[in-house]
Amino acid sequence: MRYLEAGQGRPTVLLHAFPLSADQWLPQLMRPPAGLRLIAPDLRGFRGAGPAFEADLDAPGIDDYGRDILELMAHLDIRDATVAGLSMGGYVALALLRLAPARVSGLLLADTRATADTAEGKAGRERLRAVVERDGSAGVAREMLPKLLGETTRREQPDLEDAVRHLIESNDAGALAAAIGAMRDRPDSTSILPAVACPVTIVCGEEDVLTPMADSEAMHAAIAGSRLIRVPRVGHLSNLEAPGVLTDALATVR
Repeated sequence: MRYLEAGQGRPTVLLHAFPLSADQWLPQLMRPPAGLRLIAPDLRGFRGAGPAFEADLDAPGIDDYGRDILELMAHLDIRDATVAGLSMGGYVALALLRLAPARVSGLLLADTRATADTAEGKAGRERLRAVVERDGSAGVAREMLPKLLGETTRREQPDLEDAVRHLIESNDAGALAAAIGAMRDRPDSTSILPAVACPVTIVCGEEDVLTPMADSEAMHAAIAGSRLIRVPRVGHLSNLEAPGVLTDALATVR
């Protein structure tokens, strides 16, 4: 498993969005908050992980991605960590809570949701998987870029769109197709939210059209003592569109 690392101190695992990679977290890794050891892995198969993953890309579930992270933590001798997940990374973070809640000492959920896909959402996943099979990662970039970045970002940070396109197109089509299936079939996690005992911060861009603010508000209402940060003028990729907000939020999850 490829992972990026920066800083020293309390372990914090950063889980990237679909269809990006660990490189999504470079703004935070380049300026890690004091006292934090940031670890950003590629989820299974992302960034063209190669033949070792080919047999595991047929039909992984979202919990399989979570188990990969637990194995990485064991490899790094990390007993427990703050886990920060954005979008699909949030689904994996919630999987970790189901699998091994004692290993999660803090949680940051950014631009994500706890509910399973609706029938309409599942149909959308299937349409996107057809795009992957026909046009590869370039097709995914074409379809998703208008939804990933907020209107303000696309207008005021035009270079960021090219950077995100590069991250998407660096991925193997097989890994993207596998991840789409895992997201489509993921379980509903709302039932575990009231039992979350660790500190939780929830972040959402106010221009996020993929996981709108209502999803974050619902998680905030379900998790006692959680903190909700609304980020104005920002879309789905809040850690890239407003990197300072996410960096500061990481430092306060304790």
